[in-house]
Amino acid sequence: MAQKSIYEYAAKKLLMSELPKYFPDYNYHGKLAVVTPETEWNKLVADNPWLTTEKLAAKPDQLFGKRGKAGLLLLDADLDGLKAFANEKLGKEQTIGTTTGVLERILVEPFVPHSKEYYVAFTSDRGNDIIHFSFEGGIFVEENWDKVTHVSVPLGTDITNFDLKSKLPDLGDLSDVLIPFIKGLFQVYVDQDFAFLEINPFAITDDKTIVPLDLKARLDDTASFKHPDTWGNPDNPIEFPRAFGQVLSKEEEFVRSIDEQTGASLKLTILNRDAPVWTMVAGGGASVIYTDTIADMGAAKELGNYGEYSGNPNREHTELYAQTIIDLITEKPDPEGKPKILIIGGGIANFTDVKATFTGIVSALRKSADKLKKANVKIFVRRGGPNEKEGLKLMRSVGEEIGVPIEVYDRYTHMTRVVPMGLKARD
Repeated sequence: MAQKSIYEYAAKKLLMSELPKYFPDYNYHGKLAVVTPETEWNKLVADNPWLTTEKLAAKPDQLFGKRGKAGLLLLDADLDGLKAFANEKLGKEQTIGTTTGVLERILVEPFVPHSKEYYVAFTSDRGNDIIHFSFEGGIFVEENWDKVTHVSVPLGTDITNFDLKSKLPDLGDLSDVLIPFIKGLFQVYVDQDFAFLEINPFAITDDKTIVPLDLKARLDDTASFKHPDTWGNPDNPIEFPRAFGQVLSKEEEFVRSIDEQTGASLKLTILNRDAPVWTMVAGGGASVIYTDTIADMGAAKELGNYGEYSGNPNREHTELYAQTIIDLITEKPDPEGKPKILIIGGGIANFTDVKATFTGIVSALRKSADKLKKANVKIFVRRGGPNEKEGLKLMRSVGEEIGVPIEVYDRYTHMTRVVPMGLKARD
């Protein structure tokens, strides 16, 4: 599972769309707006006339918490106050903990007066989905973690028939609204492939309307194909923004751009441009395994990148991805002439055509023969899957053709065996 955070705006819109299917009494107002440095205020107000008639609350929507503690929370304000807040904060650097980044977007909602705050969250482990609930929500929930109740629900359980009430603290006269709300939220969590969902806090108004005040969410991004109508809704297209303060290199931005052109997955994070060990790994799970193995062998600081290509990318996209990795590993040859190592790894594919993807990689290798030799790159390949014999034969042949040492192994070699081979060659 690849867990990716989404904007609070997108998460709340998704709940507005899906929760009423399971909790018909959910009558959240749904008034949300986003302000950026490019916002045209007249248009924003025309699209959201409530901005001029209601008291407002505003906060950053950029994947970081503790916004109140950082002085980035506006409450009980009017439109003029919102404009002043936005002008003061947007486009400016903010430091959250040890991370500094530019504030690019603010989420605006009606201000909801309330005296009591509640907490609910959902997580999962290997065998259960877990409901977390507390009467003590808000910024100090961590300090009151002993007051949070945790309810394990075995995977596959029909939550509508699950006795949740007996497993939570006494809810009093709120039971008739909280139980169906939590059960409905649970169904959205499962059905929409959330990996994490936390509402901290939510409030309950006098007429028992539940209002989510702060919300954090992560989705399993590999499940996007299952949700074209919700994740791909043109009114609320789900995107996976970069972490606050993260500035993408031109190579990372390029890979991200080709990833957006395909239903496959192409990911790249540069860890150290000067590093001697680089990977080109097929599969999200395999990328974790190879990275962990390199770190376990004491070479974490020598690793140049983290990433993956998976989901059967076509030849063109694979070649572009491979060329990006090759350009990075050959950018700065070792000053002492020591070899650099490229590990082209992966498990045994179910659907990805090894020959087709390796054809793209081989094309990039051919075009980069001189650079690879100048940087003294040694390549270690391990792969299995459909058409693996033909694909691995291509790899052996191109090594002989361009004069670059390439060691090739099939499914009968342990998946990460090439890691110690590569590190030994480096030494």
